[in-house]
Amino acid sequence: MNPDPRDLIKHYLTTEKNTILKERHNVYVFEVVRRANKQEIRSAIEQIFHVQVTDVNMSVSARKPKRLGRFQGYRPSYKKAYVKLKEGDQIEVFENV
Repeated sequence: MNPDPRDLIKHYLTTEKNTILKERHNVYVFEVVRRANKQEIRSAIEQIFHVQVTDVNMSVSARKPKRLGRFQGYRPSYKKAYVKLKEGDQIEVFENV
């Protein structure tokens, strides 16, 4: 049973580094669910956005300690997918809306 493609992709990550990757190398960065693998991410991006994916790289960000006054806790870890698209393809991302 294949999961729904929209359940694998949480959202697009907008940072200064990710914007530079998008403009220079046609690489988009998404936060994805922890159980997703490269093949599932590739097919999900191709189905959702109707583009051709050439490469997928993954990374897992470690949890970080945070505190608010005397209360201490952790920000959760998350998984990122770096998706490189075929030359000429692009995804419409609404930034600063």
